[in-house]
Amino acid sequence: MKDIAVILENRPGALADMGEVLGKNGINMEGLCGIPLNDEAVIHILVEDETVTRYVLESAGFKVSAVREVLVMDIGHVAGKPGSGGKMARKIGNVGVNIDLIYLAEKNKMVIGVDDINRARNALAK
Repeated sequence: MKDIAVILENRPGALADMGEVLGKNGINMEGLCGIPLNDEAVIHILVEDETVTRYVLESAGFKVSAVREVLVMDIGHVAGKPGSGGKMARKIGNVGVNIDLIYLAEKNKMVIGVDDINRARNALAK
């Protein structure tokens, strides 16, 4: 799965416009996170097929600013348990990897963007 960062106008209906375009093309946003930045917003979406999603978005006039591989973890077994997020972040931090993106996705999934995905995977596997 991939995280796609999309730059939207920070205005009413902009997110709806993007969601409708994706929906009409059969693309599910399996995770979603948005951050406002003055007149714009950075929207992160988790998708199965980044190539088709990027094509659909750009064809509709949306600006894709980045596509990246992310860790997608099932957290159903630890969701709601105090300290579980800190333990996961500590494992990644202890191997010198920076977490620069994190959000929740459907079906008890957590999306994590890091600066070294292989080292982060190895840290979490221990």
